[in-house]
Amino acid sequence: MNIHKIANHLNNLGEQGHTGFQFDCYPIDGDVEVLQVNIVGREEIPLFVSVTGNQILCISYLWGENEVKQARRSEMFETMLELNIPMPLSSFAKIDDKYVVYGALSLQSSMQEIEQELSVLSDNCLEVIDELSDFLN
Repeated sequence: MNIHKIANHLNNLGEQGHTGFQFDCYPIDGDVEVLQVNIVGREEIPLFVSVTGNQILCISYLWGENEVKQARRSEMFETMLELNIPMPLSSFAKIDDKYVVYGALSLQSSMQEIEQELSVLSDNCLEVIDELSDFLN
């Protein structure tokens, strides 16, 4: 499994996918191969896919530390912990000063499972932004 195979599959789905979404994918050059996945109509929340030796990692960046109301930061963390379990296929993390939602898949995952994970991750991002907007500047 590699990002080019994933990109080709998602880009060629058109309206034939199982999720009802259309995807626009392209690789990003760098030390680590990363695929940027845009869901048509949701381009403001791109997803990033990388393939490691043991997993397929899907990440979406939510907001930066500088966007958090510092007086409500602890309350935001508590809310994130409460949302973590009921949020299917996704979890919260922080990379440097950015908050993210991520999901991981097995290297043996089917293309349909990858499509599903990306769709759910995108849905979760929209829900998280809506639920946690009161904690942001």
